[in-house]
This record gives sequence, C-alpha cells and structure tokens, in this order.
Amino acid sequence: MRIGVPKELPINKATPESRVGLTPSCIDELVQSGAEVFVEHLAGMGSGFDDEEFRKAGAKIVYSKEEVYRRSDLIVKIQPPRPEEWSFVKEFSTVMAFHHLITAPREYIDLLVSLKTTVISYENMEERDGIRPVHRISSEIAGKMSPQLAGKFLETTLGGRGILLGGVIGTPPADVVIIGGGTLGYYAARAFIGVGARVHILDINPRRLEELDMILDGKASIVLATSDNVRKYVSFADVVVCAVYVRGQRAPILITRDMMRGMKRGAVIMDFSINQGGCVESARITSADEVVKLEDRVLYFAQPNVPSLVARSSSLALSNALLPYLKLIVENGLEDAIKDSEALRKGTCIFKGKVTADFLASMHHPYYEIGTLIGEVE
Repeated sequence: MRIGVPKELPINKATPESRVGLTPSCIDELVQSGAEVFVEHLAGMGSGFDDEEFRKAGAKIVYSKEEVYRRSDLIVKIQPPRPEEWSFVKEFSTVMAFHHLITAPREYIDLLVSLKTTVISYENMEERDGIRPVHRISSEIAGKMSPQLAGKFLETTLGGRGILLGGVIGTPPADVVIIGGGTLGYYAARAFIGVGARVHILDINPRRLEELDMILDGKASIVLATSDNVRKYVSFADVVVCAVYVRGQRAPILITRDMMRGMKRGAVIMDFSINQGGCVESARITSADEVVKLEDRVLYFAQPNVPSLVARSSSLALSNALLPYLKLIVENGLEDAIKDSEALRKGTCIFKGKVTADFLASMHHPYYEIGTLIGEVE
C-alpha cells in the first residue's frame, strides 16, 4: 500500500490550513506494517514537523504535489483536495479527509465518481457504539478553544462588549449560550465553566440534557432547545456557540436575522456548524482572526478549520485516531478493511466510483438518488 501525504492548501486566501495528514510517529507505524509513504516537501512545516523527521520515520520526501498523488494508492489529508489539486487525483485511488460532501461542489463529486475513486470522510466514520473517532477529536479541540476565541472577540478593540468571560469582583460573568450538546458543546461548556462564565446548554434530546446535567454536576443550566427557548436565551447571551451537527444534513438555521436584532450589541456568535452550512441565517466563512458584524450589532465568527489554529496538537490527535484504521487498510487491503470496520464502512461515501447506499441513507445528498452497497460491490 502506497500512502501519500500532500501539503495542505489554504481553504481560501484568508484561511490557511496548517495541519498535516499524518505525523512522523504514525508514519513509522505504517511503514513497519508494510506501507510505503510519500510526503510532500514541507507538508509538516505548519505543525512543527520538518522533512528530516518524516525521513527518519521511513517516508520518502517528494517535491511535487502531483507526484504525491500520482505515486500513491491512498491519499491522507485534512481538507478535501482543492480545485488546484483535482487534476492530480488518480483513477481508482482512495482519498481520506474531512470531505463534507453535503456542501461540496457538484463538479467535485462528479470528478470523484468519474475517476472511480473511493472517498472516506472522517466526519462520517462511526463505530457501533455511536462514537465518531476522528470527528470527535476536532470537536473536542474546537470546544476547548472556544473560551480563548470568545475572550478575544469580546475585547473592546474588536468591537465586542468589552467584558471578561469570568467577570470581576462586583461585576457579573458573561452569559454563554451553547446550542448543541454533543462533543463540541460539552467540551465548550467545560471550558467556559472553567474560566468562570455562566453557561447555558440547549439541545433537542432530553436524554442528552440529563446526561450533561449529571456530567457537569449542575454547573450549567440545561434547557430544551425549542424555538422559543433559543430566541429567549440568544437575546441575553454575551456569547453564543453554535455546535449543532446533524449527520448527513445541512445544519438547520437556528438564529435568524430577527433574533440577531434583539441581541446585545457587541455580543459574539461562534458558528462551528459552518462546515455543514452554518446555523445562522447570515452564515458566511470568516478567516482565522476575523469577526464580521451582522445586523449592525453582533460579531460573527465562522472559521471552518478552527483546530488548525493549534496545528501541532490537532495533527497529533487526528493521526493517533486514524492510525488503527490505516493499519487495518495496510495489513488487510482496502476492501477487507471496509468490510471489517464499521467506522470505515460508514465513512465510505463513494466506493470505486459508486455512491454508497449508506452515504445516501445518512447524507440525504441532493445530487444522487441511487447508490450501491459496499457489500454488493464486486
């Protein structure tokens, strides 16, 4: 098995991607398992890994992005191939990344189908117990980073409310409203509680709300996410964290322009659902250090790759989460690995150019209406 690790390209001019698909320690494990690994020159630079570390791990350094794609059977990335890379994707190859195909351009999916590629999306990989082993790492990192981002955006110099998250003697702490009680929401709540903010969590699942109340030991107010409650809590929030993820669907619009007009001036919305389209009616992608003002009063932040801001930690954590699945592919071959692993099977959206039934059933994709089950592929 020949594995390629290209250097990540920026998502757009203002949003770099500093993570690397595989770290040297994971490459060392894969090489010992029999893989041949090609790493693009300076692919690990943004994460603090130099070419020599990859060489010592057994990888071959190549100096052309096209060469990485052409020499490899399996491409391991963070972001999906950018348009500049589409012409490099090899027929019958496999591409693993956070693909987010539900919001991908039609021409990109058509290309992958026409080249008979296999596409494995990290965000869709899910074990039998419901754990999403790779996606949860990014969610945990984004959640833990929420307070440091929110604290910066609340500063007066950026047009925020000019308040401390934890307050100060004689003044109240910030009210933080978290919409979505999944992995990201939970870790965000823990982090905001840790700095002294008042935390309110809204979710549509009563059982999950009970779990959060117990896990957080009553340190956050737990609220059912009805339309009325979302409007009410958003109206007094200093910070709103949108942490909604619906597998296979575009994120629902939960915060309308009308709601924003009723929010405090200088309040901050951090829309971590932007990869799935965003939870805010005026959703748009922002850059790593940018907040935009919506409805002339609310600061809005929606970077699609927040974990890239801590690229080394993120690269290490993601590689560690991926390693067992990659070793399974290297040791057993792609088809057997997909059949043996629930997570790989659920993560496979396209198999040798055929859109999979599991992808269609879970993703409700607007472009395709019929697919082929992995087990039925010859």
